[in-house]
Formats: sequence, C-alpha cells, structure tokens
Amino acid sequence: MKLLPVLILITALPAAAQDLPQGLQSARLMPGWMTEDGQRTAALELVLEPGWKTYWRSPGDAGLPPEFDWKGSNIGKVTFHWPAPEVIVSDGIRTLGYHDRLVLPFTVEPEQGGEPIGISADVTFGLCENICIPASLELFAPAAGAVPDPAIQAAMDAAPALVNRKPACEIGEIEDGMSVTLSTPEPGAELAVEYGGAPDIWVSAPEFNAERSEVTVDLVAPGGKPFPVDPAAVVLTVLGQDGATEFRGCAAG
Repeated sequence: MKLLPVLILITALPAAAQDLPQGLQSARLMPGWMTEDGQRTAALELVLEPGWKTYWRSPGDAGLPPEFDWKGSNIGKVTFHWPAPEVIVSDGIRTLGYHDRLVLPFTVEPEQGGEPIGISADVTFGLCENICIPASLELFAPAAGAVPDPAIQAAMDAAPALVNRKPACEIGEIEDGMSVTLSTPEPGAELAVEYGGAPDIWVSAPEFNAERSEVTVDLVAPGGKPFPVDPAAVVLTVLGQDGATEFRGCAAG
C-alpha cells in the first residue's frame, strides 16, 4: 500500500458543490452545540465510497491521520474524542482506521470566554483503497445548534473507555532508540501502542508474544539514539471483543 505524493485541494464551497477526491462521497464540519460551560462540541464527518478507508490518530504501518489547521474565530484548546478504530490488513500491511463513515467529535474551548466560537479549518487526511492519497479540504461549520447532536454523541460514546490501572512495562535500549514491552490486559486482542506528547517519535508496529501475553514496540527519535522514555506517556489501546479500552501510562519494572 503505497502513499502517492498527490495533494487534492478543495475550495471552501458547500460540500455538495465541491469536486471531492476519489473515494470520498461527502465531507463537512457538523455544527454541534454549545455546552453549559461555554465550550463547543462539533465534529468532522467523512462519508467514504465502498471499499475505501481513512485513518485513526495513530494509523500503524502506513496511512495519514486527520490533521487540522484551524482558521475559525475564538478557538482555544481543541480536544478530540476518537471513536475506537478497526484493524485493517491490506497486502500484509496492518493499519488502524475506519470504513464507510467517520464522525470525529472534538470540543473547542473559547479563547475569550463569553464570545461566540466560529469553526473553520484546513483538514488534511488520508484516503485509501488499493493506493493511498492524501487529500486536503477547507471546511466551515454552520452555527452551533441548540441541543446535542445524536450522531456526534454516539461517536463520543464509541471512544475507548479510559482505565486507571497501568499495565506493567519494561523499558530498554536498542541501537537506534528504545524498546517498550507491555503486559497485555486482554490476551489475543488487537491493540495499538502510542507515545504521547512527542509526535517526532516513531513507534513501530507491535510485536506480540502470545506465550507471555506481552507486546513490544520500538521507539525511535529523530537523532537515532537511545533517549529517556517517560512511562506516563505510553498509551495502550486494546480493541477487545467487549469494547475498546485505553490505558494511559505504564508501570515500569
């Protein structure tokens, strides 16, 4: 699955009037609603053609996650509520993402309290069938509604449940970085490992040890040398049969 260097730029027309890239039926920023504490909850919606997929925040071996360049007004901190992804294996490459439709909720804190929050953004993301294409859209959200949107709320409810317990982990050096071995809370389940707060750290695909119920990933920094790993920044997401769970931080032995 090869990522082609093609950028498709969409002007800020209504979604129905845009010439959308191949694989995408529609795209929009859902207006959402204002919360009692003055924040605004909204969402990105991507409706995909049959057989196409887009990606989670940590795609895995390939893929491009959605990225946002905010252009709106009174936008402070933005927090995303990622629905649990599915594991997609194509041509032997394991990725994490979504088929059919992605509703990605986010909450916007105002930069100035008591003032309206206007939302617009340049959004870049990956679309993939047999080949993968990066696409860029300029999207504007209508004014916020008066009540919560059930579709956005359902996507928020589909986010992995946060677990306070920290799995045991061992951290060691490798030639060009570090390795982290985690005990898996649910043997046999699909999972993802991330290193939070450091987007320049590359995380390898997980290697499973079924006999010991462990998973190991390599962390490689731009310098290609060992570096201090913060156990609190290790994030383990388990995609189990009874739902997804998220463990933030690990207990280093």
